[in-house]
Amino acid sequence: MATPGSGFWSFGSEEGSGEAENPGTAKAWCQAAQKFTGGIGTKLCALLYGDGEKPTEAGAKEDLDSAEKTPACTCTNKPCSCQKADINYAFLHSTDLLPACNGEITTLSFLQDVMDILLQYVVKSFDRSTKVIDFHYPNELLQEHNWELADRPQTLEEILLNCRTTLKYAIRTGHPRYFNQLSTGLDMVGLAADWLTSTANTNIGKMIPSDLERRIIEAKQKGFVPFLVSATAGTTVYGAFDPLLAIADICKKYKIWMHVDAAWGGGLLMSRKHKWKLNGVERANSVTWNPHKMMGVPLQCSALLVREEGLMQSCNQMHASYLFQQDKHYDLSYDTGDKALQCGRHVDVFKLWLMWRAKGTTGFEAQIDKCLELAEYLYNKIKNREGYEMVFDGKPQHTNVCFWYVPPSLRSMEDNEERMNRLLKVAPVIKARMMEYGTTMVSYQPLGDKVNFFRMVISNPAATHQDIDFLIEEIERLGQDL
Repeated sequence: MATPGSGFWSFGSEEGSGEAENPGTAKAWCQAAQKFTGGIGTKLCALLYGDGEKPTEAGAKEDLDSAEKTPACTCTNKPCSCQKADINYAFLHSTDLLPACNGEITTLSFLQDVMDILLQYVVKSFDRSTKVIDFHYPNELLQEHNWELADRPQTLEEILLNCRTTLKYAIRTGHPRYFNQLSTGLDMVGLAADWLTSTANTNIGKMIPSDLERRIIEAKQKGFVPFLVSATAGTTVYGAFDPLLAIADICKKYKIWMHVDAAWGGGLLMSRKHKWKLNGVERANSVTWNPHKMMGVPLQCSALLVREEGLMQSCNQMHASYLFQQDKHYDLSYDTGDKALQCGRHVDVFKLWLMWRAKGTTGFEAQIDKCLELAEYLYNKIKNREGYEMVFDGKPQHTNVCFWYVPPSLRSMEDNEERMNRLLKVAPVIKARMMEYGTTMVSYQPLGDKVNFFRMVISNPAATHQDIDFLIEEIERLGQDL
């Protein structure tokens, strides 16, 4: 956790330690992989360590030779005349893939076809001439395609068709004109890390410290025992940051656990320009943080940080002997499963780690600063623009920009219930038209006594000033006649 006045968090050892990798360890892992996975282990070792490091067990050469007889297809034209095309998926099922006996060639061919589908989707996602969504009504999709689950398995040919169909109608969440805080674009290194891993709140109403203390005193006078205050760093709707320093003082005074929900705003700690908004987070007892939001790590990647060392083990550990044997031949501190409530789960931190290695802290900083700059750009463009009204006064603290678009027919109306009832319907209609045209997407919602407004959240590093300008013009185009 960050400390007062610190720069960036420090993770791991300093660079340049000069320690070389142990080739014996690499061979040992390769031999283990070969023992338990057969020929595929040899192929993985060849990719990871080169031909000189792969083990030479009986049968390995035969497996490689058989793979070489059916080389991977590199054609761009489909169908092609490569030997890979000789595999007829219409008569094959998932049971014909590894770990099926002699399933290596079929598996490699099938996975390459899947990869071709994914790569075409990735490339198109960054093409602004493509639609954000090829919108079809649910009943149309139900009539045109069979989505039902059946007792009998589908063929691999049908599975590939399912992949293409799903991506065809899916929202292109990596598109530069798709704006959403959970889907933050397609980071190529993060996407690669995700593939590797799969294989191997409230409102701008910030918490008022004086009101918090008053409520604590009232609760104690009634005989209750307040034990936790949950502050927010980056609220879901408005992107507001609670005054953490003042809240920390109150929690210390009354000996109350201070938790900070920094799921959305925690990424700002990467920015030297904006991290002041989280001043006081270092005094919290616990913090939640979702790198899959502002930092663009593919879902799912969440963290719970606690101040007290060993607390997670003391709360959650069950000492399951069938999982955490005490006589293992390696350092038992690596058995971290007893720290968490769940047991089996993805190593989601790998995605964050690999992206951090590729970007560096300064890379994340630049990414976050850019998104906040784009939010300020949008705010400055529309705050005094005809047809736009801001939901709250003042510059947004995060990348959440909340506003109403007021069509020409409502601009001269008196601010009364009739106007609110008509304004209530504007954002949903414009959003529906966005989806039907497939040109852009942005969220809307009501909150309290405020009728439906647009909640623009900028977290996609692919977005530019051009895309913000396009959004403004598109909203006006789609809403002029309302």
